[in-house]
Formats: sequence, C-alpha cells, structure tokens
Amino acid sequence: MKRSLILVAATAAFASTAWADCTYPKAPGKIPDGNTAPREEMLAAKKQVDQYNADINAYLACLKTEHDASIAKGGSTLTEDQKRQMATMYTQKNDAAIDELTAVANRFNEQVRAYKAKNP
Repeated sequence: MKRSLILVAATAAFASTAWADCTYPKAPGKIPDGNTAPREEMLAAKKQVDQYNADINAYLACLKTEHDASIAKGGSTLTEDQKRQMATMYTQKNDAAIDELTAVANRFNEQVRAYKAKNP
C-alpha cells in the first residue's frame, strides 16, 4: 500500500511538471461571416488562422520536446506503466490541439467558400 501511494505521488508530481512550459495557444475569436464580411475582414481572419496554425505547431513541438526530456530525465526510475501514462497524456494533448486546429481551419474555409460564392 505504501509503495503504491509513493508511486502515485511520484507519477502525479512528475506529470504535473511535464509540459509546464508549453502554453496552449488561444484560438482566433469569431470567424467572419463569408456572406457579409468585406475582403479586408476575411484577410485579417486569414492572418489570425495562419498565426494560430503556427502557434499550434510551436505548441506541439514544445510538447514533444518536453515529453522526450521527461522520459530521458526519468531514465530507469520510471516504470513501464508511468511511461505509458506519460505517452497517453502526450498523445491526448497532441490530438486535442490538432482537433481544435482542424475545427478552426474548417470553419474558416467554410466562410472563405461562402465569401467566394458571393464575390466571384
């Protein structure tokens, strides 16, 4: 019992320090309505989406770097279960960021198509 409490505490402490320096980027605010937005507003939104894409890519690189560093730092003291838990956390954070980026890009692209249909 005592060993499992120590293991849980060590895992929690180790996991809480992992990815501490990786700041999740804020998604762009409102995407303009392509049916009514002027060209300048659509171009400004494109810049925001492009910046968000770059920020997400930097975040993902940070996650990977910190994950790899955490595994290396833990070395032989980490159990296979701890390594699996860390890999699962890394994968979940990575996938969530990609899913949100994809959703933002899809919403923007939908509005671009609407804009182009109104402004051939």
